[in-house]
Amino acid sequence: MAKRFNKRNNRRFQRNTQPLHRINEYIRVPEIRLVGNNFDKISELAEQKLEPGVVSTKQAREWATKMQLDLVEISPKASPPVCKIIDYKKFLYENKKKEKEQKAKQTKVVVKEIRFGPNTDDHDFDFKLKHAKKFLTDGAKVKAYVQFKGRTIVFKQRGRDLLKKFVAELAEVGVPEYPPKMEDRRMHCTLGPTKKPVKK
Repeated sequence: MAKRFNKRNNRRFQRNTQPLHRINEYIRVPEIRLVGNNFDKISELAEQKLEPGVVSTKQAREWATKMQLDLVEISPKASPPVCKIIDYKKFLYENKKKEKEQKAKQTKVVVKEIRFGPNTDDHDFDFKLKHAKKFLTDGAKVKAYVQFKGRTIVFKQRGRDLLKKFVAELAEVGVPEYPPKMEDRRMHCTLGPTKKPVKK
């Protein structure tokens, strides 16, 4: 049992220590499609003018070794796989940098909830309306809902009118994604900002 456990752990260790892409000796297919922008240097090593195309994997590895670079598999599902002769560590660093830039560009959608009752008075309505305007101006979405408790379920129309008024008051800063709709004992609608938030 001990031997089997150790072998299993060893296989896991090998998988974990393998690079994210197949590189150098991990590329075991006989031929690859070599691409890149360093064919002038590769042509010098080959002592002939070379263009991107299919070459033997062994030959490509030899060129990579002489250039003190790595043969990296870029598109493993292609036939034959597409590879480049590049600095693998630099390649990983640039990929990581691109991912960070893309994440920074992605805006996280924030949804703020505003709760009403079917008998919400004007003062409470105006107070919540003020908050909703700020949320939308800052770029967040606003989900407004009317909660019906007990016998107040008979005031569905009152709740619908309240939400319609809420949407109308926010017309300058928010756009409804759908008309007020009923789910269980709650009527709701969601508004998105009309303009992108101004960076402070």
